[in-house]
Amino acid sequence: MRLAALDPDAGAAVRVIGYFDRLAEAGAGLEAIVRGAAVLAGCPARLADEDRRLALRVEPDGRPGQPDGPPVASWLSASVGPGDSARLWLERPGPAGPVEAMVLERAAAAARAVITRTRGAATARPAADEGAVEVLIDAGTPPEARRHAAIALGLAGATRVHAMAIAAGSRIAPAIRAESPAAAGSPAGGGRRMGIGITVSLDDVPASWATARTALRLTAEGTDDDPGPRCVRYDELGGLALLAESVTAATPAIFDELALEHAALAAPWMLATLHAVATSPSLRAAAAALRVHHSTLQERLGHAERLLGWPVREQPGRHRLYLALALRRLRRHPDPGA
Repeated sequence: MRLAALDPDAGAAVRVIGYFDRLAEAGAGLEAIVRGAAVLAGCPARLADEDRRLALRVEPDGRPGQPDGPPVASWLSASVGPGDSARLWLERPGPAGPVEAMVLERAAAAARAVITRTRGAATARPAADEGAVEVLIDAGTPPEARRHAAIALGLAGATRVHAMAIAAGSRIAPAIRAESPAAAGSPAGGGRRMGIGITVSLDDVPASWATARTALRLTAEGTDDDPGPRCVRYDELGGLALLAESVTAATPAIFDELALEHAALAAPWMLATLHAVATSPSLRAAAAALRVHHSTLQERLGHAERLLGWPVREQPGRHRLYLALALRRLRRHPDPGA
């Protein structure tokens, strides 16, 4: 704020740096980077990569658009590299002011990091890796580029596919798999948390990707501190999908969430026990899942109910507990790209 008061352009440049740093930390894709450039610069932005047959364009209000012709030489641009086959353009003639120059520099660097990470710096065409997947999950990908990406992934003949969102540290790794009975029960997350999106055609992969990210938020590490399923399918969520899509970092915590966190501090077995009770068909089944005697479970639940403030041994209280646990997972696993 002090810098902005002394020099508005310098203050704006610092905010641009922070914006693209946050995108990079969240593992944002190419479309999000181009969108950020367009919104911050206040003019359409596009990323053109001739070698990979990739062309993305975003309007200044954030809506994806289609390139209506080749870039104009007088427009502001920066090389995304390697070489000069990929460039980021601001559809505005130069010279660049301090803010436009910083937007170009930071957006191009962020896009370069995505291409290097997912395709490799020396790749000259879409490869069967995360780079081709990112082409498919971008809503602004042209049909021709989408077709080439599908071929590279071996999906050209697939009629139905689904996207998968796999937890990879602080970012979300995308994957796409053809829908088949053989693959239905064999998720390929390598033991990591994974959300599986709805089944769609290749043209609708961005919609499947959005639902996969939602499903990922309701997964858990499967530990005593974070009990729950490691793999969640969006089409099995029902009303929980609406809950996941409405709860954000700005949503105030309710009493049940706070009570659950308070109870979790009381004993290392608390959360795993409550999760077993909330998800098992009976208390005896919960005790079997926890490998404790039924009487031991009853003692634990008496302690838990005093801390929570509501009974959990009957169905209404277990439903309430189930929702509280789901809210806890949503808080612990926000979507870093949202």
